[in-house]
Amino acid sequence: MQTIEKINDRFWYQTPVSETDRPILGVVVGDDKTLMIDAGNSEAHAEYFLNELKEKGVPMPDFVVLTHWHWDHIFGLSALDIPSISSAETKIEMKKLVPFSWSDEALDERVEAGIEIEFCASAIKKEFGDRRDVRITLPTLTFDDQIEIDLGGVTCILKKVGGDHASDSVVVYVKEEKILFLADCIYVNLYAEKRHYITEEITRLLDELEKFDADYYVLSHWKPITKKEFEAEVKLLRDTASLTEKLHGNTDAIKTAFEKKAGRPLNENELETIQYFVNGYELKNK
Repeated sequence: MQTIEKINDRFWYQTPVSETDRPILGVVVGDDKTLMIDAGNSEAHAEYFLNELKEKGVPMPDFVVLTHWHWDHIFGLSALDIPSISSAETKIEMKKLVPFSWSDEALDERVEAGIEIEFCASAIKKEFGDRRDVRITLPTLTFDDQIEIDLGGVTCILKKVGGDHASDSVVVYVKEEKILFLADCIYVNLYAEKRHYITEEITRLLDELEKFDADYYVLSHWKPITKKEFEAEVKLLRDTASLTEKLHGNTDAIKTAFEKKAGRPLNENELETIQYFVNGYELKNK
């Protein structure tokens, strides 16, 4: 069951749902305006979030920012009667979705053609059931690199950072509260034959993210994490990227080097991360 949580009086968020791929939705509450982060994966998702905010006495959003074009972050936009903001690239990618049908048959055909992935097609079917009233609403305002929004007493910096997961990824930095809403930016590329990281791309992205002075980091399909937890994740990604290049994508050699350094068997997350980097290395060196 989804719940509404808060980090402080300025930042509230709704927990995610893995089965139907509902990501975290957030709001930043200023003295004058409130900014919603992401629109949800359906109108029902967006409306549920607004109702939960209302029950908690949280001010209704005045506008919403989209972190990237993937369906689970944008399909709820049609239920929000407020201005929306995205990167220019996000709007371009969203326009490509406008002609699509979302019936089972259409989704299955796009999966077969490699346009859609089975994970997303399955989640769309579960989220919408038999009612596929998907309306792609395009963002009202766009920016290229970065914009700053003063909500009154709190400032949000919207910065396009890209990454393997989506080249249009935007993070939201709540400056005074030291909260960095990462959305999906440090996740793997899902829209590929094999899920993967490209070493140069993830290294560039981490360099960009570490410029922000944050105490909390919000990952859309998990939870807000502390600086210490984020630093541990960054170390895993950097170490794996380095070993992948040094050992030329040799899976066994990378695992052996990791185990020697850690002094223990690797856990599931570490093994999965290694495989993602090896997949990316193989793709890059085809």
